[in-house]
Amino acid sequence: MRTPEEILPVLGRLPLARAEVDRGCEARAREGWLEQVWARDEARVLWVSGGRAPVLGGQLVLTRPEGELPDGAVYLGRSTADVAPGTGPRAELILLVSEDHPPLRAGEAGGQPVAEPEDIAWVGLREVAAALTDRDAGVFAEAVAIANWHAVHTHCPQCGTPTDITQSGWVRVCPRDQSQHFPRTDPAIIVTVTDHQDRVLLGNNVAWGPRMYSTLAGFVEPGESLEAAVVREVHEESNLRIHSPVYLGSQPWPFPQSLMLGYTAVTDHPEDAAADREEVAHVRWFTREELAQAVGEGEITLPGSASISRALIEHWFGGALPEPRTLQN
Repeated sequence: MRTPEEILPVLGRLPLARAEVDRGCEARAREGWLEQVWARDEARVLWVSGGRAPVLGGQLVLTRPEGELPDGAVYLGRSTADVAPGTGPRAELILLVSEDHPPLRAGEAGGQPVAEPEDIAWVGLREVAAALTDRDAGVFAEAVAIANWHAVHTHCPQCGTPTDITQSGWVRVCPRDQSQHFPRTDPAIIVTVTDHQDRVLLGNNVAWGPRMYSTLAGFVEPGESLEAAVVREVHEESNLRIHSPVYLGSQPWPFPQSLMLGYTAVTDHPEDAAADREEVAHVRWFTREELAQAVGEGEITLPGSASISRALIEHWFGGALPEPRTLQN
């Protein structure tokens, strides 16, 4: 039987695509299920505030439920990590969303008690994802995505009536017309474009500083295939005609609700590259030597290690890129 690693796409287990949690899709639809979970001894809560969660020592800090089940609770699933088979119940993970950082009077990270809650740092997913365990990375990504959806889907899109939260936080129902509304995910493609010299094309977005370069990307339009989106977006942003798109991997990007699907593609006419000046300010071809030098000297910066863009670039590069060199006193 093949292992999970053997059936993964080329890019493998990307930082935000790691998960070791049974989401409990069937169980969470039961009436009163979330209330039952809240009352269990093995229940744990992950607080999320403004897209940030409590972290200590590179691990999410979980707390025990207190009092009555509050509004805004969402069932995330049953954790299968950190518990040996047959040693006891698995942790039940619950998400609680708050506008302000709640006081954490007690908690645990990686199953160990947190003795000094004031040492806990509230950090965003992008900053810490690559350092988290598979369980924590998957839970954090899931929590941020569902929290973002709830924040902007509070009313029925058909009649404007405030909706009720059902199915342990995974469905919103309009009490007026009984329509159901589910968490949405917006597919977006992201591409490393290469030429006959095996150079890679990177672009500088108009919304970034002048040194930041990344792979080209864009949202899939209604009625469009992923491959068609790859061809269209690259042409729109760089004027290039490409062919042979190949899928390499995907990961959620809950900022606020995207799924990034990574591709590589080829152009036969690299000389046609030209930024559209609306989304992309500049495009530039790099050999491996040129990219390593530009990054090492701080001439350009690349997306962080949690992004699929970085994984795509390093897949083309053939390994990790060098860290920027700094002057020594």
